[in-house]
Amino acid sequence: MNSKEDLFRANSIRVLAKMIDATMLGAIERYIKQAIVDRNAMVSSSALVAGTHLIRGSPDVVRRWVNEVQEALHSSSDMVQFHALSLLYEIKQHDRLAISKLVTKLTRGTISSPLATCLLIRYITTIVRDSGGNALASATGRAAYQFLELSLRHRSEAVIYEAAKALCNLPGIEERDLGPAVAVLQLFLSSPKSTLRLAAMRALSSVAIAKPSAVIKCNDDMESLIADNNRSIATFAITTLLKTGSESSVDRLMKQISSFMNEIADEFKIVVVTAIRELCLKYPLKHRVLVGFLANFLREEGGFEFKKAIVDAIIALMCVISETKESSLFHLCEFIEDCEFTALSTQILHLVGIVGPTTVAPARYIRFVYNRVILENAAVRAAAITTLAKFAARLPALQASVSVLLRRSLRDEDDEVRDRATVALRLLGENITKDAPGDGEAEGSQRPFRQDALAADSTRDLPLQPEIHLLLEPLPMSFAQLSAALKEFEVAGSREDDALALSLTTLPVVDYTRPSSQSAVPASASLSSSNDSAELYKIPELATLGRVHSSTSPIQLTESETEYVVSCIKHIMSEHVVLEFAITNTISDQLLVDA
Repeated sequence: MNSKEDLFRANSIRVLAKMIDATMLGAIERYIKQAIVDRNAMVSSSALVAGTHLIRGSPDVVRRWVNEVQEALHSSSDMVQFHALSLLYEIKQHDRLAISKLVTKLTRGTISSPLATCLLIRYITTIVRDSGGNALASATGRAAYQFLELSLRHRSEAVIYEAAKALCNLPGIEERDLGPAVAVLQLFLSSPKSTLRLAAMRALSSVAIAKPSAVIKCNDDMESLIADNNRSIATFAITTLLKTGSESSVDRLMKQISSFMNEIADEFKIVVVTAIRELCLKYPLKHRVLVGFLANFLREEGGFEFKKAIVDAIIALMCVISETKESSLFHLCEFIEDCEFTALSTQILHLVGIVGPTTVAPARYIRFVYNRVILENAAVRAAAITTLAKFAARLPALQASVSVLLRRSLRDEDDEVRDRATVALRLLGENITKDAPGDGEAEGSQRPFRQDALAADSTRDLPLQPEIHLLLEPLPMSFAQLSAALKEFEVAGSREDDALALSLTTLPVVDYTRPSSQSAVPASASLSSSNDSAELYKIPELATLGRVHSSTSPIQLTESETEYVVSCIKHIMSEHVVLEFAITNTISDQLLVDA
């Protein structure tokens, strides 16, 4: 540190800053303070960077260097100014008034370093954002806006971009106040430097999310960037155009995107798919073009995440735009004809089972579903069986035809497929006997499946047998509860002379609680977890509320050191929630009596 060579002095300070602790800092503090104001920029910067590291462990010592740091802030070296401003902010960051005074002083033009100016712009943005509300409603916000607008004419491109981005991110700023920043970013779009084009597109893309009309004047420049060699720039250009484009420009954009999509990675394709979904929600009359575009790329090469993004987008549009339900469902059915992802096939089959019976011509979807029973793996076959059963349950006119398809799966090699087919036929058996052929006809000669056999409006609302709802609705209990209830039913049946018919109403009530990380409740504070629900049914007023589907673990409502410890268990029913409170007296010489 005492060497005459500036290089040795600078490096020694940097190394010592990483080695010493708070007890040794006092021995070299004088040397570091001298180095901060040294005429050599390398030595001064090294000392300032050392102070930035040391302030984390010895803040009180470093705060005594504030005079030297302020002197370094007026250095002619750009790098020294940058490091001095950074350390000065670290020293004063917990004093908001001091920070405001520092920023106000520096905005008067005392800083010449572009790096320090960028840092100052970020500090100004932080102050305005922390103040809350409309940025231009306060004197501080208006002064900040004026400084940022002035910085748009700085000689450094980095400062110009930082100021434009800060203006776009000011809270509560109006669209008319964004004009100068958007104009500067528009100029950057035609820059020969790819870094400037990318930075401008990122900023404009973020502005287009909240204020798309402010970016419309840049559409022509952004369209020229769709063919940019940098795929990241092209992706930002496309997604921004999808946010700002008009309804009349949708067809032209889709043509431009079609050739572009095959050249980018899946992660960029997902971004484009998300933007197309938002555009379709904005212009629902264009759903045929946009959904058709998404469906075309379902048949192209792509990974699971990309295909899932398209499927999720189409399903989301089906939920919001009713006109697209028929065409979207048909596109999804065509996709599963050649889908390599089991998860997507089962997801779409589940959707077909819900939406398919409500369409104008539901019979045409059965071909797609039954093809999965013939051609796919066991998981997809099982999902297809459930979907067929839902069609039969919803549409009585198709029950006889669908039952023929279900019976063919009774000899499937997979247990799950056979079991689902058996359960479906058992539940449909009572309902299809009325339409079944006579005893003299063979099973294979039953009425063939025909698309024109369905009159959707006349059959959709027919009354269903009580058991059919098991095919159409989720179970009223979890699988863990169902398994425990079935075991209890077997035990109860072996103890009684008359065996009960197995149904949801005759299953015993068995509570199933997930393990909790909270401390255990004393035994006297609550009922045992296996008998919570059963105890509820002993109370006449609660027994009439219905079946308990689930019960939570005990929730502590008080501290464990209080006189009376209170815990709560929530019992969830179909239409009610019962709260069971357990109160435990922790003081042995006092007794809690009902008031």
